[in-house]
Amino acid sequence: MAYDEALAQRISDVLEGEPGLTSRKMFGGLGYMLDGHMAVAAGSGGALMVRIDPADAPAWVDGEGVTPMKMRGREMAGWLLVSSDALTSDEQLELWVGRGVAFVRALPPR
Repeated sequence: MAYDEALAQRISDVLEGEPGLTSRKMFGGLGYMLDGHMAVAAGSGGALMVRIDPADAPAWVDGEGVTPMKMRGREMAGWLLVSSDALTSDEQLELWVGRGVAFVRALPPR
């Protein structure tokens, strides 16, 4: 299934003007990289994949709108999946995109 194009446009709007921004289709989604590090991705069904510090995950996972990201049945440390229900407002999307941006901005450029 292809990524959600409406979500991708919303993410693009949030990230507009961010230095070092690129996007790339990957794993059925559209990933947004900052200085070579993927911060967030638009997935299928309106879900947002967010890169975070693994130490922060327990505080942000609620088991409903925010869950650990799984790929091929395995949890991906440092990634959360935020459902479309948790992204209905621009403020909610900005919060989650901001978390992904903050994490990758703390990493050395690639």
